[in-house]
Amino acid sequence: MQHLTKQFIDNHWVESQGQRRLAVTDPYHQRQIAEVTTGDPADVDAAVTAARRSQSAWQALGGDGRAPYLEAFATHLEQRRESLMRLSSTNNGKALAEAAIDLDDAIACYRYYAGQARALEARQGRLVEHGMEGVSARTYEDPAGVVGLITPWNFPLVTSAWKIAPALAAGCTVVFKPSEVTPLPEQALAEIAEAIDLPAGVLNLVHGDGEGIGAPLTAHPGIDKLSFTGSNAVGAKVMRAAAEGIRGVSLELGGKSPILVLDDAEVEQAADWVMAGIYFNSGQICSATSRLLVHHSLADALYDALGRRIDAIRLGDPLADDTDMGPMTSARQRQSVEDYLAIAAEEGLVAVRDARHRTLPKQGEFIAPTLFRDVPTSSRLWREEIFGPVLCARSVASEAEAIELANDSDFGLAATVISGDTERARRVGRALRAGSIWVNSEQLVMPEAGWGGFKHSGIGRELGPWGLAAYLEVKHLIGPE
Repeated sequence: MQHLTKQFIDNHWVESQGQRRLAVTDPYHQRQIAEVTTGDPADVDAAVTAARRSQSAWQALGGDGRAPYLEAFATHLEQRRESLMRLSSTNNGKALAEAAIDLDDAIACYRYYAGQARALEARQGRLVEHGMEGVSARTYEDPAGVVGLITPWNFPLVTSAWKIAPALAAGCTVVFKPSEVTPLPEQALAEIAEAIDLPAGVLNLVHGDGEGIGAPLTAHPGIDKLSFTGSNAVGAKVMRAAAEGIRGVSLELGGKSPILVLDDAEVEQAADWVMAGIYFNSGQICSATSRLLVHHSLADALYDALGRRIDAIRLGDPLADDTDMGPMTSARQRQSVEDYLAIAAEEGLVAVRDARHRTLPKQGEFIAPTLFRDVPTSSRLWREEIFGPVLCARSVASEAEAIELANDSDFGLAATVISGDTERARRVGRALRAGSIWVNSEQLVMPEAGWGGFKHSGIGRELGPWGLAAYLEVKHLIGPE
C-alpha cells in the first residue's frame, strides 16, 4: 500500500504537518490502496510563501521561456501514458478507454497553452487604436500572481490541466490541491515538475481534504486568485472566502444539462448520442445530459432503442478491455445515487430500465444505468444533479416547449440538440442558456473552445483564450508617443 506522507513544496518533498490520515480506495475491489497524510495550515502557508517567492522570476521568463516547460509536461505525461491510465482506472473506477480520454485531453491542454504562452509574449505592448494625437497607449497582460487551484475526483488529470496549464502559461505560480479521493494520478504532476526542473516554487502540491487544506488555502491572504471545480455547496464557500480578500475567483460547478431530440431526428443515431451524454464515466460528469426532452412522436421508439443499449452495457473491472462501465468512484457517491433512486420510488417514477432490477458484479461500488420516462418537472430527480448513471426523460409537443423546459433549470453548463436539420439544431441551440451546446454530437471538449456555464453552473470560463485570460490582469501604459 502506498503512503503519501509528503507534500511537494518549493521543489522539495516535505513531511506533512497534519496528523490526520485519509484512506484512498480502489472502488472496484473495495479495498484501500493508499493512505494520505493530510496537510494543515502550516503546509499551505509554506506553499504560498514558496509560490510568492518564485512568482516574479517566473513572470520574467516571458511566455517564450515558460512554453517549453508546458511542452515538457505534455511529453512526460505521454511517456507515462499506460501506467497513468491504469492508475487512474484503479483509483477512480473509470474504464480504461475513459481514462485514456482523460489523459489524452490533458496532454493536448498542456500543448495548447504552450502555444498560448508564446502568443501572449508576442502581443505584449500592442498599440491601442484611439483618436488622441500625440498619445501612445499600449496594452500589457500581467499574471494574476499566486493562484490556488482545487480540482475534483471525476476527471483528475484533465481538470487539473485546465487550471495548471493556463496559470503557468500566464506567469502565475500555483498552490494546487487535488481531490483527496483520487490523489494518485495527480501525484504524477509533482513528480513531473521535479523531473523537468521546473523552477522551485512554481508548482506546489498539497494533499488533504476540505477541512485540512481547502479551507486554509481559500482563506490564505497570500493567494491572489482562486479556481475551483466541484459542487455548488463548496463553490459557495470558495466564493465567500474570495470575497473576504476581494480576490478573483473562477468556479466550474454543477449541471443538469438537457438533451433535445427534435421531431426530425433519426432515432437510432439519437439514441447513440443520448447514451454517450449520460452514461460516460458512470454518469459522474458535470456536463452529463441527464434531462432528455424528446418529441412525443419519437418517444416510444427512442425509449426502446435506449433500453436495448442500456441492456448491452457491460459492467465490470475497469482494467478489463471488455468493460463498458466501471463502478462509482467511491462508496459515498454510490450511496448518494442510491438515495436518489429511493426518492424515485417515493415519487412513483416510471422506469424504462431500473438499476435495482439488474444483477450487478459481485464486487465494486456499482450503480447500473437507469432510465425514467415521463418524469414530472417538479421531481427532485429532474431538477437536482445526481452525478450518476440516471437519465430522466419526458416527451414534448413542440420545439418551443423543448426550449422552454430545457431552460427551466438553475443550471446552465451544457446542452445537446439533435435534429435532421443541422441549421435548425443550431438555431435551437442559440436559444438555450448554457455555455456549451453540442449540435448532433455529444460531449466534445477541446482546448481551443471555452468551457463554463451560465447561472448556478459557475463563474468564468476555462480553456481557449478565455482560460488564459482568467489568470491575467490587463495593464495599459498611456503617455506621449
